[in-house]
Amino acid sequence: MLGVDEKASLKDLKTVYRNLMKEWHPDKFQDSNELEEAQEKSKKVIEAYHFLVSISAETHAETFADYTNIISSSTIVDINYKGANLQLTYAEGNCFEYFDVPRAVYIKLVNADTPGRFARRHICGSFVYREVSKATSVA
Repeated sequence: MLGVDEKASLKDLKTVYRNLMKEWHPDKFQDSNELEEAQEKSKKVIEAYHFLVSISAETHAETFADYTNIISSSTIVDINYKGANLQLTYAEGNCFEYFDVPRAVYIKLVNADTPGRFARRHICGSFVYREVSKATSVA
């Protein structure tokens, strides 16, 4: 969608994103057909940008300490598997989505005596992931 490779830096992603948004921003179009197309295209560009930022190596490096703490000390409270995408929700409310997880790995996770330990050993370091939601703190 954005025309970048998997090793694109956050700076490169931002540049490509800004250029595409300049090109497809709905405010630039008057004709209703063109406006509708621009709205759809801009939504897709925004979604693609946010997705790529969430799985980038730079983003993971920035959040690695928190991620490691969560997967090491928190309990998995919910497991969802759909179309090779696995979502693990932890007790504090953090949820991570892992991509291209084979069904056999999911079945082993569900049947594991300690799903958290199985996930740390066989999923967390092995598959591309993104944080879907963060824990909310109560003041």
